Amino acid sequence: MSLHVFLVRHGESVWHDENRYAGVSDIDLSEHGRSQAGRLASWAERAGLTAVWSSPMRRCRETAEASAARAGLPLLLDPRLRELDFGVAEGMTRAEMRERLPGALKAFEEDPVGSHFPEGEHPVAVGERYADFLSGLRAGHQEGRVLVVAHSTAIRLTLCRLLGVPLRDYRRVFPHLANCAVNQLILRDGTPSLLALNQHVTPGVTE
Repeated sequence: MSLHVFLVRHGESVWHDENRYAGVSDIDLSEHGRSQAGRLASWAERAGLTAVWSSPMRRCRETAEASAARAGLPLLLDPRLRELDFGVAEGMTRAEMRERLPGALKAFEEDPVGSHFPEGEHPVAVGERYADFLSGLRAGHQEGRVLVVAHSTAIRLTLCRLLGVPLRDYRRVFPHLANCAVNQLILRDGTPSLLALNQHVTPGVTE
């Protein structure tokens, strides 16, 4: 038996254009983000989903609500799916970090795990809580197709952990996750496989 998990980054947020670091900041989707969420919902309607889970943060909930509704499923929230807390860098742009936190930014760029931003959550802890969520998901859904709407950094850390990639390389190996694109995992007999990365959804087309 195999479980297909579709890890999806939420739609574009209102901080997207400035590339502000949004970890624990509970911000809204932009208009474009809502449009992206609508396309994801059109895909979800035909994807044969058996469950829809989301981070409780607003940008994820807003993305996932339409998909759950179109799939005829309840929207399930789990706090373990929240984004990493960026600590002192929360809400800042790179330009602001270079001005206010030059040493911390340089260390972060060299090793974003060992030198994560001060006062922030340790990336290892993020990987552990996502692994705990997926373990419970596997126990509750021996097979099926589950949509999980979550966050960029947390998803990249999770992919590294599942695929045996050193966590410190998450920004290098997975430099970008597109908003509302599908990252498809197959969990089978305790062995994860990555089937798709950054697959843009086309309404009416499923894999």
